[in-house]
Amino acid sequence: MPRHPTLFAAGAILLWASLATLGALTRSLPPFFVVGISLCIGSMLSLHRIRDWKVAPATLLVGVYGLFGYHFLLFFAFRLAPALEANLLNYLWPLLIVTLSPLLIPGTQLTRRHIAGGLLGFVGAALIVTGGKLSLSQQYLPGYLLAIAAAVVWSTFSLLLKRLPSFPSSAMGGFCLLSGLLSLACHALFEPAARPDAAQWASLLLLGLGPMGGAFFLWERALRHGDPRRIGSLSYATPLLSTLLLTASGRGELNQLALLAILLILGGALLGTLPERPAPKAQPL
Repeated sequence: MPRHPTLFAAGAILLWASLATLGALTRSLPPFFVVGISLCIGSMLSLHRIRDWKVAPATLLVGVYGLFGYHFLLFFAFRLAPALEANLLNYLWPLLIVTLSPLLIPGTQLTRRHIAGGLLGFVGAALIVTGGKLSLSQQYLPGYLLAIAAAVVWSTFSLLLKRLPSFPSSAMGGFCLLSGLLSLACHALFEPAARPDAAQWASLLLLGLGPMGGAFFLWERALRHGDPRRIGSLSYATPLLSTLLLTASGRGELNQLALLAILLILGGALLGTLPERPAPKAQPL
């Protein structure tokens, strides 16, 4: 068992932070094509242990539910609602991981500290994602609901990883491959043909090795062995680190609002990840 599962979560979050920067290089390509190719590339990370890909049907179903179901709902949300609002609602998933933990993980209890940390993180993420400008409109309600559904899928998938019978981490390669093939089928059904250039193929390779591949292997190890309440609070660092990376690459800039968001996210992560105080022992009479 990993001694420090939070480190695996941090590794996944760091890789996901590169998604916006790498994704900008493939922005002209159809989304389902990008997801499908990236996931198929990511599956190759455990190809050397392909025998481990054979898992119970229920385990495989949960894996595809998470990887394919999440991206399917999210990309259709982006089609039916403005990306800004859809992305904000999508970032409910860390808060849902925290709040749904007692329902899906036996013996897990929420404290006010966990809830406060999750809420602070969400407010900080909201400021990062929206820049303080948000306008929800009823005409985009289907897209909003799909974005919330995507958040529900990813949070429940993450928690179900802890409930599944034991399986090798390398089985994530099978989840990635099947989900990638389903995404490519959606590409064929819903999108025009893609013709990536050499630079875009290089970006797709990096996406598959990092945020759309390697990150899932780290995430699985983190959630199966770690405390989902802490990991959920820590996950709000994803949009923060993504913004910092975009700024470093010249594709974004920090302002006072972003600095406030940084303080909120760091405060929420600290609240949610601090170890719990032991209950005071009763004094003998």
